[in-house]
Amino acid sequence: MAGFTLREHTADVAVEAQGGDLGATFAAVADGLAAAMCDDWPAATDPDGGDRHDLRVESESPEAALYDYLDQLIYERDVKGVLPVDNEATVADEWVVDASYRGVPLSAVTAREVKAVTYSEMRVERVDGGWEAYVVFDV
Repeated sequence: MAGFTLREHTADVAVEAQGGDLGATFAAVADGLAAAMCDDWPAATDPDGGDRHDLRVESESPEAALYDYLDQLIYERDVKGVLPVDNEATVADEWVVDASYRGVPLSAVTAREVKAVTYSEMRVERVDGGWEAYVVFDV
């Protein structure tokens, strides 16, 4: 089972996540990103619940794949005006991330700005029973 924990980090916010596979771990970090931006959002069944969107990123390492995936979610927020929630992801051996999210309109929530994902202290590692990741976001 995947999950995340928000961690205080000086003026920034960090997400520590784990999952049974790399995709579940990436999706848990993305859910942590959403939680860092917003405390609450409409359910999928709500009229403002948003639609599903797909994305794909290709990278050269697990850390780069996670960075590029999260950076793309921030880009989607900025360009499409949505909060990416209910994240799902799979990661292929070549560090290709195929993902989807439910885009809740920013007009339906009160969101805090997360400016960027950083490589500062980023960690992606295999552990007994799955994967763990740690990511710091610039706020």
